[in-house]
Amino acid sequence: MALTRAQKQKIITDLKDKIARQKAMVLVGITGLGVEEISDLRKKLKAADANLKVAKKTLIEKAFKESKLAAFSKDKYKEEVALVFGFKDEISPAKIVYQFGLANENLKILAGFLEGKFKEADKIIALAQLPTIEELLAKLVGSIASPISGLVNVLQGNIKGLITVLAKART
Repeated sequence: MALTRAQKQKIITDLKDKIARQKAMVLVGITGLGVEEISDLRKKLKAADANLKVAKKTLIEKAFKESKLAAFSKDKYKEEVALVFGFKDEISPAKIVYQFGLANENLKILAGFLEGKFKEADKIIALAQLPTIEELLAKLVGSIASPISGLVNVLQGNIKGLITVLAKART
């Protein structure tokens, strides 16, 4: 069933609203993905305050032009296209889509927008492969704590040696 003009305008308005609120946006090819897989991806994205929107390429192109993001061309992509919007941070949508794409070969990262600038697929994939802030903080804490724990072990060794000598002297 074809969409009416009002339905198309509602989709464009929704896309423009999401484009205005997003911190990051990833274009993904979803040809070959089933409803179950898309629903699973939507659940994972929702947990990270992100959203997946499937729309016709023509409507996406119009929404981009009206939002002054003219880098999208419907003729450039052969597959079905979906947009992943990240509202909380810039990296989590790309990470989730990348991890999901590793498990589902039909999902392909096509391109993205970061800070309002168009990025090719390889840049988005490189961004997705970066460690999270939590992982970086854990590595930093481990690096800081390592010399301290080494010092504690050395000092404990000296005390243990002294106790061993005193215990042998007593007997």
